[in-house]
Amino acid sequence: MNNLHYRAIIMVLIYVVLRFFGGSFGNFVLYPVTLLVTFLHEFGHALGAILTGGAVSGMQINPDGSGYTVTQGGSPGVVLMGGYLGSALLGNILFRIGARHPSFTRVTLLTLSCLMVLAGVVWFESFGSTALLLGFAALLFVVACNTDWGQDVLMFLGLAAVLYIIQDFNVGPQSDLAMYEQEVGVFPSHVWMYVWLGVAGALFYLNIREIFGRR
Repeated sequence: MNNLHYRAIIMVLIYVVLRFFGGSFGNFVLYPVTLLVTFLHEFGHALGAILTGGAVSGMQINPDGSGYTVTQGGSPGVVLMGGYLGSALLGNILFRIGARHPSFTRVTLLTLSCLMVLAGVVWFESFGSTALLLGFAALLFVVACNTDWGQDVLMFLGLAAVLYIIQDFNVGPQSDLAMYEQEVGVFPSHVWMYVWLGVAGALFYLNIREIFGRR
């Protein structure tokens, strides 16, 4: 195994220890990951609306890690699915860039920072939500421009976000799944839950295989 393998394994171990054995301290350390997952989830809804001809009028990120996005038009099925699967895809992209394309790490962190600023300002819902997004954006900006930690930070955030999303499959998207059942039908929500989990797991597997399989 090379250095990249070891770094990824260490990151997984750190996440698992903090998430499942860290208690309140672990929750505190992983708080940025929680907020990032919420942002990626809500941004996935927003992206689903925009890509299918709809519009976004508001995005709320709460301190407890919950949130919502207000959209108009677009494909309801894509918008709803975009939260869980969109965040899984975006998390995989962040990890992949950090692992395989370190020269793009700085611009990726700055792009993510800018998206948070734009979401907090253009899709304003509350001062508290905007303050969280601006604070996170400022932190990413500092990491990108004033430290050498960019690659490790991007890898950890992307990897931890994907692990969090997969682990949270039966809790986080419940409201989306209930509405998805009403809009799309075909299967009950608990079946769609496992379909979404399967897609998220397959994305992660293919990403890991592509990143490490040839090394």
